[in-house]
Amino acid sequence: MRARIAAAAKRAGRDPAEVTLVAVSKTQSAEEVAAAYAAGLRLFGENRVEEAGPKVQAVTRLLAPTPAPDWHMVGHLQSRKAGDVVPWATMVHSVDSVKLALRLSRFCIAAGKELPILLEVNISGEASKYGLAPEALSALVEQAIEPPGFPGLRLEGLMTMAPIASDPELVRPVFARLRGARDDLARRYPALNWRHLSMGMTDDFEVAIEEGATMVRIGRAIFGAPGPCATGRTRR
Repeated sequence: MRARIAAAAKRAGRDPAEVTLVAVSKTQSAEEVAAAYAAGLRLFGENRVEEAGPKVQAVTRLLAPTPAPDWHMVGHLQSRKAGDVVPWATMVHSVDSVKLALRLSRFCIAAGKELPILLEVNISGEASKYGLAPEALSALVEQAIEPPGFPGLRLEGLMTMAPIASDPELVRPVFARLRGARDDLARRYPALNWRHLSMGMTDDFEVAIEEGATMVRIGRAIFGAPGPCATGRTRR
């Protein structure tokens, strides 16, 4: 996977070090995550809060005294579960409403924690996808920069999920549009940090990298197909 990431980056004239691999470990056991850690992975992504919390604790115990890996929340996050993700997440990729941002902010303040976040954008417009409509981005960003904003949160970019397609080239325009939206926001709000584009999964990550992805979320290509307990709207 790292060789393919590096090759895609080089095709686009980019430094492979600019691209971070997030190993999506939904439905995988703590033992499987620990084995992936032993193989060199240090960053894992989880989709569901109720699965992630116990798993994070179990992995930490299995690896002790070795430092625990970092964990990102990459799946849809309901605002009522915001408090559950704050103790373990080192980034949330899927902030898609003011309500969620406010609740995450409140719990981060209580925990004395600063949490990097990405805004999830439904670039494709699919009804089955979560995320902000592109035209709604500015309103949320305006609220983020107007005092009091979202204290405890640090906005670092955008995330999207492309449609599932037989040919990765079919979703290249989705990734290009997210990059364009990020570039537009960076011009309009230069005081904020827009360094990350979280886009691309097992079937299309190379095209995403060619279009500017800084984080790719890979599950099946690392762990194999999700087990029978897997649920959700999309593949990783």
